Amino acid sequence: MSDFEARLRAVSLRVTRPRLAVLAALREHPHVDTETVIALVRAELPTVSHQAVYDVLKALTETGLVRRIQPAGALARYETRVGDNHHHVVCRSCGAIADVDCAVGHAPCLTASGDHGFVIDEAEVVYWGTCPGCAAEPIQR
Repeated sequence: MSDFEARLRAVSLRVTRPRLAVLAALREHPHVDTETVIALVRAELPTVSHQAVYDVLKALTETGLVRRIQPAGALARYETRVGDNHHHVVCRSCGAIADVDCAVGHAPCLTASGDHGFVIDEAEVVYWGTCPGCAAEPIQR
């Protein structure tokens, strides 16, 4: 049994080819949008429908196997790195996204300056900047 099959069974989801294909696509291409996931899955399963991929992404997100992120002004993206409360850095120019581990704090990064009575269980930080590829490009005028 593959790791993905075990993960699906652990959250009481049936093991299907579309689910396995979506998980594999996200493992190989983290931080991609829905249309990219559809294209990647269709390369392996040409007859899969758009709706099937949307349904798989929804099920995987709801069960916690996939994380949906949506930086301000960007399309929703998906990744299989879940459960560690990592953050992201986003390029303002091309939209590239990379993972950023927590630098400080415990449980991780859950020490807020004030919690206003909330029980905090997750922190989401998005760093914005320019990726190395875009920074190296000459400025177009």
